[in-house]
Amino acid sequence: MNNFYIFMLAFCITFALTPINIYLSKKFGFVDIPKDNRRMHNKPIATIGGIGIFVSFLLVVLMFLDLNRKIISILIGSAILVITGIIDDKIDIRPRVKLLLQIIAAVVVVLGGVKVNQITNPFKPMETFNVGFLGIIFTIIWIVGVSNALNFIDGLDGLCAGLATISALTFYFAGDRAGVVPMMALALAGSTLGFLPYNFNPAKIFMGDTGSLPIGFILACLSIEGVMKSVTTMSLIVPILILALPVFDTLFAIFRRAINGKKIMEADKGHLHHRLIERGYSVKSAVLIMYGLSITCSLMGLLISQVPPEFGMVLSALTIIMIVVLAMMFGLFKKENKPGSTGIH
Repeated sequence: MNNFYIFMLAFCITFALTPINIYLSKKFGFVDIPKDNRRMHNKPIATIGGIGIFVSFLLVVLMFLDLNRKIISILIGSAILVITGIIDDKIDIRPRVKLLLQIIAAVVVVLGGVKVNQITNPFKPMETFNVGFLGIIFTIIWIVGVSNALNFIDGLDGLCAGLATISALTFYFAGDRAGVVPMMALALAGSTLGFLPYNFNPAKIFMGDTGSLPIGFILACLSIEGVMKSVTTMSLIVPILILALPVFDTLFAIFRRAINGKKIMEADKGHLHHRLIERGYSVKSAVLIMYGLSITCSLMGLLISQVPPEFGMVLSALTIIMIVVLAMMFGLFKKENKPGSTGIH
């Protein structure tokens, strides 16, 4: 089957389901009410839009892929985070409980066989190192980290859905396009893109944690099963660059909160999208700028996966230096004069 049909079907299912999602969200009280100064909207907006995205992804995967242990574990793990997100979007789960559920979801896919088993020596592409138990630890940290990174960056209309679409499409082109992983990547890309018309500014619905957590989870799993196992050199840096915006924005937030004496999970208004708004950009302009940065980093990731390892390391170093410089320019490490409001972002 032409993979393009998978992408289009996922798009159409989400596009058709989201108006129903909006109606049900409002009917059952799943509404995001602006209650602090971090919110970028000034009126109640329907949330848990991630349900439509996940249902679309799930249906397409069940229809067109032959289920195996790994796929089933990814579906179960992401379903755990969908349920976690629904509860959190309604009553605010304690951060520790939320983190525990994320770890449980990550353990599910590790038990299903989704894990880093070995890494490639960038200086000798034919030489690999078995990482054993360390690979399991890295896998869990990576999955939980990326899940939260997508959640943290979901602060502007259309931002998380657009970045997820870009990343998923990049994972499709980065690996063997005949395998299961690229088909799942297309299913996710179509599902998130189908949500975007309702989520782009001015948004009619937010995906909420119900969407951002499982989307980040699925992207992390696809990066492990696809890019990390198909790219012969620089296998670890490529997915980091493809997911550069949410990953580095989260790392910078952790550093920023540390130097401001805040808890890691204490929300603030120092993310890149907040800084862009502070500089006078409209929501639409800020989101488009971040799309452009994401596409640039994704293209660098694709390029690095194709060049000799020595050149790839130089490009990787230059790209990371560029990201850090831009972060400093936009004040992502800046100390805050006033303490931010608390809560998970």
